[in-house]
Amino acid sequence: MMGVMVSEETRTTKSTSIPGEPGGAAPRAWLTRLVVVGIVLSALNLRPAITSLGALLEEVRDGLDMSGTAAGVLTSVPPFCFALFGVMAPRLARRFGAGAVVCAGMAAIATGLAIRPYTGTTAGFLAASALALMGIAVSNVLMPVIVKRWFPDRVGSMTGLYSMALALGTAAAAAITVPMTEALGGSWRSGLAVWAVLAAAAVVPWIPLARERGTAHADREAPSARGTSSTGTTSSTGSPREAAGALRITRSRTAWALAVFFGLQATAAYVTMGWMAQIFRDAGVPAGTAGLLLAVTMAMGVPLAFVIPRVATRLPHQGPIVIALGVCGLVGYAGLYLAPAGGAWAWAVLLGIANCAFPLALTMVGMRARTGAGVAQLSAFAQSTGYLISIPGPLLVGVLYQHSGGWGLPIALMAGLMVPQMVVGVLAGRDRTVEDEAAR
Repeated sequence: MMGVMVSEETRTTKSTSIPGEPGGAAPRAWLTRLVVVGIVLSALNLRPAITSLGALLEEVRDGLDMSGTAAGVLTSVPPFCFALFGVMAPRLARRFGAGAVVCAGMAAIATGLAIRPYTGTTAGFLAASALALMGIAVSNVLMPVIVKRWFPDRVGSMTGLYSMALALGTAAAAAITVPMTEALGGSWRSGLAVWAVLAAAAVVPWIPLARERGTAHADREAPSARGTSSTGTTSSTGSPREAAGALRITRSRTAWALAVFFGLQATAAYVTMGWMAQIFRDAGVPAGTAGLLLAVTMAMGVPLAFVIPRVATRLPHQGPIVIALGVCGLVGYAGLYLAPAGGAWAWAVLLGIANCAFPLALTMVGMRARTGAGVAQLSAFAQSTGYLISIPGPLLVGVLYQHSGGWGLPIALMAGLMVPQMVVGVLAGRDRTVEDEAAR
């Protein structure tokens, strides 16, 4: 796999050192490998906090005496935290360096996951979850920035690797949380807390990176990142500081389309992670099998999250991919409504394919801006705005489920949201950059 990433299909520019930094090509190569390790370990930790909870949601509800509405609030906490804390990420990166912020983010994830099962109250559980989600939020925003700055000629490949690791961590948490809980004595608290170990491991590679880069790296880019657009052309954009100062991201229609697309796909993803296992369990599927079905949905992103970004970077317009993913989602929701248990494996696969709108959105973030500073602003805007849009979705699903007594209305809601997701995704996929639109 590493061999595949040696060259990107649409770019050939290479860089061996960063100006102003001692050591030449050898330290640069060593640091680059460390960045790859850090990206992969971080990506593995960006969803287990959510999918491990989804697999044990019924046990957590019983243990904390939670209502369906309270559980809906719990499943809405991730997008709320991502919107609230994600917008802070670019400023923190400029102040402390992206590596230092991601390092702190991984430490926050580990701490939050370690303490949340043992707080004993719903409020404490939410607060500890928010701490972990804060770490996830800043890392979510900064991963595309780190990819753009360290691998400007391999955005598609590295985004694919990052997305694939993220999908792997998501699927693993869904698949093994229930059996791991049983192996640990049947306590849901132990089954949730054990994921803190993986987060602690992700802190390690960022420690030397944070110390090496310091505060200056947030304002620097590799030479090959400067002046290179998403299609490999050279721009006249100035330094990152100048670009950041000149760019008014809210003037860009593409930025708004990408933000709404991100928000609608996030709504579908967090409803899936928070509620799909429960949908299958209510249809008569055993708890262990329901967890495996959720794992299948998440696991579809492992190969596709690597393939889709590479395909997307070869296309001038990503609209056809958006449409294909949306159709899979519509068919999956229809099946989940008509025969949730009878065709469970097929619906899990189709909804897993539909959820690959996430790596596509990340890829478009990297393609719709020319500079690292532009990517940082677009990533923060699209993700923060998108997660704000997604907040009501999981909560509304919980309320509809509790008051209707079934899953018909929630599933119909999710199918209905898939249509505008396809529309704005097509708009976001057009071949243009936010710098050009903001300037106009």
